[in-house]
Amino acid sequence: MDPVRGQPDEDEESTTMHPRMDISEIQPEAYQAMFGLEKFLAASPLPPTTLHLVKLRASQMNGCAFCVDMHSHDLKADGEPDERLFSVVTWREAPFFTPAERAALALTEEATRLDAHGVSEEVWNEAAAHYDPPTLAALVTAIATINAWNRIGVTLRLVPGSHRGAAATSGATA
Repeated sequence: MDPVRGQPDEDEESTTMHPRMDISEIQPEAYQAMFGLEKFLAASPLPPTTLHLVKLRASQMNGCAFCVDMHSHDLKADGEPDERLFSVVTWREAPFFTPAERAALALTEEATRLDAHGVSEEVWNEAAAHYDPPTLAALVTAIATINAWNRIGVTLRLVPGSHRGAAATSGATA
């Protein structure tokens, strides 16, 4: 590994350039079931920006490069300013997020990094103070869904940018 660029040396085989399989072709029913959750979330009362922030933060925590790339671009396409996009990873220290978004991000972190105690009452109560029950249920579903997508993406080594086409994966700009 080139320590400066963080890239594989020319003589190293890269494990991130080719996905292991295309689950949408091999098990289309499973893939469509996951998209059913996405359709639910798109129509849910959860604000779209919050949904994308949750997806980005969980993906960062899980090391899913494909999903980090996708949700960063989704937020940017929705008009999110760079300061917020760049600060999702440090949301606690950045002044760019609303109290409701902070509650959603805190819940995302605890539900993504489940420990023996699960999600704390403090974090749950803060989220419940900002979201009514249907929206809170959608938030919990969003967190569970992105964690499942992350596990698919990391396991299959999905290539960042590949969802945008060949130009994205070759380094070309649009």
